Amino acid sequence: MWRSPCGALRPDNAGIPFTETSQRMHITADSLSPEATYRLLSGVVVPRPIAWITTLNEEGVVNLAPFSCFTFVSNKPPMLGVNIGRKRGTRKDTGANIHAMREFVVNIGHSGQLHAIHESSVEHAPDVSEAELLGLATAPGTTVRTPRLLDAPVAMECRLDRVIEFGSTGAEFIVGEITVFHLRDGLYRDGKVQTTELDPVCRIGGPNYATLGEIVTLRAVPQTAKAEMP
Repeated sequence: MWRSPCGALRPDNAGIPFTETSQRMHITADSLSPEATYRLLSGVVVPRPIAWITTLNEEGVVNLAPFSCFTFVSNKPPMLGVNIGRKRGTRKDTGANIHAMREFVVNIGHSGQLHAIHESSVEHAPDVSEAELLGLATAPGTTVRTPRLLDAPVAMECRLDRVIEFGSTGAEFIVGEITVFHLRDGLYRDGKVQTTELDPVCRIGGPNYATLGEIVTLRAVPQTAKAEMP
């Protein structure tokens, strides 16, 4: 139990030790279990874009899974980074396939594909193709053996560049170099992706997702042009 500033007793937060002042709660990071830390961080670091990743295993089975610890890390060459955890010390199928085949495809789904994105997170045996299970058509890769999702508005073929391990749970930050971008016709105009037409979804805490919502446009701030290092 813990006591609120006004003196009332309230149940503790899932057994997590903390102290509270009149303004805020304080949680010591080393008091949290890996599961509690994940739930805290995934509720705070929001919204997160979703990398809907297709990989191929050595038997030719197409694996599909969503990952929301995802960003780009370089623009020349273009590189994507995604954090892939483990399940009780064992690599997930996506991570194992990337290590084995050294390639993957990052698909970006739209709001109409949200149910399929969520359902593709269900754990299956390595010989089960989530793409087939969900009835999602694929198209052959052009620079990699791994197929992309045919109806995803964006797909990026990647070759593995590096893997960096973090923490005591064996989480791996996987970086891939993009070899080709596939974009739905009309989505890329005047050198820009039309974000509202892309209609992406994002992950927030728990089994909860969000769409773009209101877009606020502010003045353009002049910036120095991007350039390669001399």
